[in-house]
Amino acid sequence: MTVLDKLKKRFLFFDGAMGTMLQKSGLKTGELPEVLNISEPEVIYDIHKEYLNAGANIVTTNTFGANRLKLKNSTYTVEEIITAAVRTAKQAAEGLKEKYVALDIGPIGTLLSPLGTLSFDEAYDIFKEQILSGVKAGADIILIETMTDIYELKAAILAAKENSDLPVFCTMSFQNNGRTFTGTDAATFVAVAEGLGVDVLGVNCSLGPKELQETVDELLKYSSIPIMVQANAGLPKYKNNTTYYDIDPEEYSLEIKIMAEKGVVIFGGCCGTTPEYISSLSNALAGLNPLKITKKHFTSATSSSKAVFFGEEVKIIGERINPTGKKRLKEALRENNLDYVIREAIEQQESGSEILDINVGLPDIDEKEMMIKTITEVQSVVSLPLQIDSANIDVLSAAARIYNGKPIINSVNGKKESMEKVFPIVKKYGCLVVALTLDEDGIPTTSEKRLKIATTIVESAKSYGIPEENILIDPLVLTASSEQGAVMETLKAIPLIKNKYNVKIVLGTSNVSFGLPNRKLLNTTYLAMALAYGLDAPITDSTNEALMDVIRSFKVLANQDKDSKNYIHTYGNIAAESTVLSSNDDLKDIIIKGLKDEARKASLKLLEQYNPIEIVNEFMIPALDIVGERYDKQEIFLPQLIRSAETSKAAFETIKEKSVTKINEMMDGDKILLATVKGDIHDIGKNIVKLILENYGYKIIDLGKDVSTEKIVEAVHKENIDLVGLSALMTTTVKNMEDTINILKNDFPHIKIMVGGAVLTPDYAYKIGADFYSKDAKEAINIAKTVFKDKEDEI
Repeated sequence: MTVLDKLKKRFLFFDGAMGTMLQKSGLKTGELPEVLNISEPEVIYDIHKEYLNAGANIVTTNTFGANRLKLKNSTYTVEEIITAAVRTAKQAAEGLKEKYVALDIGPIGTLLSPLGTLSFDEAYDIFKEQILSGVKAGADIILIETMTDIYELKAAILAAKENSDLPVFCTMSFQNNGRTFTGTDAATFVAVAEGLGVDVLGVNCSLGPKELQETVDELLKYSSIPIMVQANAGLPKYKNNTTYYDIDPEEYSLEIKIMAEKGVVIFGGCCGTTPEYISSLSNALAGLNPLKITKKHFTSATSSSKAVFFGEEVKIIGERINPTGKKRLKEALRENNLDYVIREAIEQQESGSEILDINVGLPDIDEKEMMIKTITEVQSVVSLPLQIDSANIDVLSAAARIYNGKPIINSVNGKKESMEKVFPIVKKYGCLVVALTLDEDGIPTTSEKRLKIATTIVESAKSYGIPEENILIDPLVLTASSEQGAVMETLKAIPLIKNKYNVKIVLGTSNVSFGLPNRKLLNTTYLAMALAYGLDAPITDSTNEALMDVIRSFKVLANQDKDSKNYIHTYGNIAAESTVLSSNDDLKDIIIKGLKDEARKASLKLLEQYNPIEIVNEFMIPALDIVGERYDKQEIFLPQLIRSAETSKAAFETIKEKSVTKINEMMDGDKILLATVKGDIHDIGKNIVKLILENYGYKIIDLGKDVSTEKIVEAVHKENIDLVGLSALMTTTVKNMEDTINILKNDFPHIKIMVGGAVLTPDYAYKIGADFYSKDAKEAINIAKTVFKDKEDEI
């Protein structure tokens, strides 16, 4: 019986926090925990034994950071570390019945492109090396944990699925707002991870079990596979130079029992949890049996931060990024002018599209390269899911692989050859797929024949393991000018198909009017008819107000727009809204939208009327303030925040080229030093803070990661620094942060220090001597403004 078989009958228990136990065992501050697998294996063995004796069924190897980037300064290879770790864990479990070893894989420690510098393929290779080593050493399970970036998680899952046959468990870390650091919510996580074929998914780290209850509810709502939870023992506290957590084993277990009664089946612990916690939660669940895991039937496409569900109400798939019949778009693609494409994407998002179709097929360009580039650029600017539209199988496969989220593939049809090529891609990458009701005989003229083709497609998809809810049927609209008798057959096919299968219907309705006068009248009428027949998602132009009028009014009449809120919002404020449109040439608007290529031209134009300082203060900073406010309100997420910051940086560099002296004068004053403390090699948060602060005109002295106290003190003295920002992600390096703060405060009494990192809280930050706690880049800006305003007031 496999570990997955056991989940049907009983709860399973992971171990607790390896880091917490290593600290208790005397791990030196900043020392790489993974090296102990070779230098002190007996310490790791004893920790595993304690957890196994406490009731853990699964122990995780001491390999959380065992990747080539984190180990590059050690004397051991990834394979040596992982082999030793698996060997020690297996030795600890030897002779014990039904005990398993999970290869522990944590985040790489740097953001993937376009948010960071690490490519998707490089991330994949890093994870592949870990997985091959773990499989060779004899691990029973692959545990991908503490992920905050769904894109990095996708790379890890693909590496696991393509290079092993082991069960794959994965967890992400969620914040109080129900999203990960990069903006992924629970529904998106489930859609992506489940689509990629993981065996178990869940949540770990970041919060205590009570704070995670709402996120757990969301996971259970959407997931059709087992859920696991490894919460922290509450929030870290600080007393007498010691870190402790504020939830004891009994309180922890009470919250875990609530989760078990809801349907969670696997438990363990993260930061602060010890064998006592595992023993307590095991005892608390002794009299319970796990709930049966039920299949959910949601149809959703996602970006990295937004899940769009079909069937709840009409969804609009924007059709404008398609060069067919669009001269300007063709020119833009040939000229590699992606700002034009991005404008199209933004305009469709703002006008009501909820998914964007991306088609870049032209005979004289490299379609695969352009598709990948376009998807990457568009996903960095808009938060909408995308529909990958191509007749080229290689393009579909490459695009689905690098896509950040769960995309729609457009399309497959009833031809055997088409299904054999497209379905493996859909299955592997967990996509939705648009299925056209045509086969070797062409487009049928009757609704019954459309149903027959749909049946062939759906049944074939099932044989590949693709569920009905991942299929979007397009019954194909024929033109009234040439096929008038068949126009209604398309509509009649909609209820026939939906009555037989749990699929959703998409349709490009505007084809109906081709070749006839007053196309607007025919298009709007036919769209209304199609919606009444059960159309779930028209593929249409959301910038066409006549079509949007039909959709908005239909939602009211079909009871989809509750209390007519959206309808009233749209049509009750027409006069007011028409006055707030900004010019496309406004640098502020360009920064907000993230149009990097446009920023240079707009900056040069403004230099004809304004001096550099005025441009920064009147255009750039107000734009970044708006972006920051939208980020705070969760109207945009990290990709859009970074894109706007990079756009502002492009404008700033242009201004600097033309007015070096004035810009340097502006930047000479306010300096901020940033560093990730000694022993910690995670610099994701610090790098984002740096990017945003630079765009507000501050001069940043970035010392990098794993920085000694001596180097920080030396830089503060040399550069005459007033504000220092320190970062730490690991509990094992917070002591280094405290020591650095104490020395800085002693040597430079005037200095102000802000700190940030996943292991910190405001209370914790102040206890170790910091002046400010910065939860994100937006807060860092507020802190900088406060510090340097106070400095000016003193002067």
